[in-house]
Amino acid sequence: MEARMTNPAGVLPDAMQGVGALMKATRQGGVPQLTLELVHLRVSQINGCSACVDASSRSARKAGETEERLATVAAWREAPFFTDAERAALALAEHATRLADREDAVPDAVWDEAARHYDEKGLAALVMMTAVANFFNRLNATTRQVAGQAW
Repeated sequence: MEARMTNPAGVLPDAMQGVGALMKATRQGGVPQLTLELVHLRVSQINGCSACVDASSRSARKAGETEERLATVAAWREAPFFTDAERAALALAEHATRLADREDAVPDAVWDEAARHYDEKGLAALVMMTAVANFFNRLNATTRQVAGQAW
């Protein structure tokens, strides 16, 4: 497998700097780093972005995530390894990723459950992480970035 081109965020000089600033901002919302890593991983799984699944799995491991949880994040509803707050974050991320799957993309029940666990800054961080993951998924899938390659 070979990429069609260099990752677009690396081609345009200011793009990676902007994305880096967004990632830094997501870490200022008070959401645990492992939760943000799980959100990024789950969004990437949904979008079938092998480069991001690989990168977010590595990043999560580095942050202390367990193999057990990494192996079951795709089935988080059925796995007993996730807290209620993590489940709310994952549900919000899934709905915000699959916008066209339903008339009400993010139902009030999903939003309200997330809001039970996270304040406004935390919700902002979760929404931003979901958006950044979707952004990278689209760059990587379109240009066929290869899993395991350094950006």
